[in-house]
Amino acid sequence: MQEIARIRFEALAAYCRQPEAMLFGEEVHWFQAHEEAVLVVIVRDRADGDYSAVLLAKDLKERYRWVGMTGFFEALEASIAAASEEVSQIYAHLEEERAQGDERGRPVDFFAPVVVPEKLNRDFATISSSEGYSPAVDLIKPMMRWYEDADGNFIEQFQTTGFDARLWELYLFATLVEAGNTFDKAFPMPDFCARSVVGELCVEATTVNPSRNEKGELVPPPLQDTEEQIQVFQRQYMPIRYAGPLTTKLAKRYWEKEYVQGRPLAFAIQDFHAPMSMLMSRTALPIYLYGTVWDWAKGADGGLVITPTKISTHVWGRKEIASGFFSQPGAENVSAVIANASATISKFNRMGVLAGFGSKRVRLVREGTAANPDSNSEMPQRFAHEVNSPQYTETWIEGMDVYHNPNSKIPLDPAMLPGAAHHWLREDGQLESWVPKWQPFSSVTRIFVEAE
Repeated sequence: MQEIARIRFEALAAYCRQPEAMLFGEEVHWFQAHEEAVLVVIVRDRADGDYSAVLLAKDLKERYRWVGMTGFFEALEASIAAASEEVSQIYAHLEEERAQGDERGRPVDFFAPVVVPEKLNRDFATISSSEGYSPAVDLIKPMMRWYEDADGNFIEQFQTTGFDARLWELYLFATLVEAGNTFDKAFPMPDFCARSVVGELCVEATTVNPSRNEKGELVPPPLQDTEEQIQVFQRQYMPIRYAGPLTTKLAKRYWEKEYVQGRPLAFAIQDFHAPMSMLMSRTALPIYLYGTVWDWAKGADGGLVITPTKISTHVWGRKEIASGFFSQPGAENVSAVIANASATISKFNRMGVLAGFGSKRVRLVREGTAANPDSNSEMPQRFAHEVNSPQYTETWIEGMDVYHNPNSKIPLDPAMLPGAAHHWLREDGQLESWVPKWQPFSSVTRIFVEAE
């Protein structure tokens, strides 16, 4: 057996955990054997401190499943030795051991094209054929085997018109699993009905997509070269773009479904309307959600003074919409809106490098802006990190913003999404935010492939 990092185990098999098990046992070591044909998790009993090992192997659809368990031992070394013996016995009859009896269909290569090259999404075609994105590709493959919707037209959509939307759903899946959730897969919508030891949460995913004119041509976003143009983009144009998919989801009235009733419901939205658009659109979302803009100025003592102003509409060209999504009829049934400007293919690439996937020649440098620890600074702090550095760390939830609905019938417990930044609108119009010590706002990840 060979010890592996927790992050690699998480990528390969975290999705088969049961949250209740975490109440009684703590995972302390992770191993692989026979080129990851078998995975081993050493668990310490929280009550008496004994150790045992859980063994996992790929089922007939290449998903890691439970295949065995050792007894309990007082010493960690004894548990590891027993696990090694158990691995040998399982591997000797692996084909029999790994069959679970409930597999349907055959394993699928999600990156093998199912349409002609001309129909492939441009980003999908680039990513699937580029060595620089091999960490993301090799990470996504085992993740998607656990994503239960990955059948029917899922693969075709992932490779063609729905690449961004499917990637966003996969990100949410990974994040919810990281937070200790399992899923009720009996219902097709909303996208996720999650359950952890903390509670329950339903999540419906949506995206802001590119605009097209009557000829089907892409319409570029407005210029953002000056401060005035940026303000118009964030206070008029982007709120209108966010409004479309959010109000469409609101009209579906998910809260009326029996299996959603009584549970908090969140809409999760990502901006894919133009390349790199999420770098500038983050500020616009709370403006639209709360119908408020926040201006800043320096006070007489040099401190930062934030002034909230209620707004009623957003106007762009001939289009005008009402501001304040959380104040719309029916929105009281939505507990929160979730977003993460960092949740793009670059996130998967970075997490893939951290987990040891892909070409070892790939080097990533991440540059961007993050929350400034100086509460009197109006500017975010800039950063540049080498992802391949042993000191670099990242989680799936890192960079997530959760905007809580002040009118919600069923509030969302922040503990359901630990590690995210949580925001509430106070009665005086100010935003109260719980922000992690490290909270990136937006970033660009540069890819370098070393010469052989």
